[in-house]
Amino acid sequence: MERLQKIIAQSGFCSRRAAEKLILDGKVSVDGKIIKKLGTKADFNQKIIVDGKILASNTKKIYLLLNKPRGYVSTAHDDRNRKTVIDLLGKNFHERVWPVGRLDFDSEGLLILTNDGDLTNSLIHPRFEIKKTYRAKISGEITEKKLNRLREGVELDDGLTAPAEICLIDKNIVEITIHEGRNRQIRRMFAAVGCEVKKLRRIKFAGLNLDGVPLGKFRALTDEEISRLKGESA
Repeated sequence: MERLQKIIAQSGFCSRRAAEKLILDGKVSVDGKIIKKLGTKADFNQKIIVDGKILASNTKKIYLLLNKPRGYVSTAHDDRNRKTVIDLLGKNFHERVWPVGRLDFDSEGLLILTNDGDLTNSLIHPRFEIKKTYRAKISGEITEKKLNRLREGVELDDGLTAPAEICLIDKNIVEITIHEGRNRQIRRMFAAVGCEVKKLRRIKFAGLNLDGVPLGKFRALTDEEISRLKGESA
């Protein structure tokens, strides 16, 4: 017996966090009984229905690295009918995957797509402090004082940010590494020191980079890369 949200994630239906929300929203049933409580245990021998679909075990795990362009949302589905990162996989790609974390609509760069719910949960969980590096084009004067504030942490409306690694690449180009995953965090951090992010690109995530992956394209991760990812979040 396993916790229901873990079974859903292991099946490849969605991430564990998304599964928890589906349970709380009353969209999961086990043997005809709607479940609304986290921690309920079940197994694959039972009839589990998630959001109207019968859950099937998915033993084939998929791990992709995508170079996301601007103008796409980092979700599997969008209720506003905007283009999603799943559209970039092409019409011939029929496996169910989802993005690990998010890049906002106007940002581009490295995004992992998978159907491995356990890995997804580990890579986005704050306690593992998975590093993400961004290159940002900035409008506004960038002083050493401002960079030091970002290095030490700045106060946002949802609390103080953790210390960041940051360096000036050119007069208006900055590379910054963080391990948090707050909504639009990089943009808000620079706004807090009086600068505006005009262009944002994630260039590294959990030790992976975009070498050899053109904008808008993707590739499968190697076995070595998958093992390293799992080691990063162990």
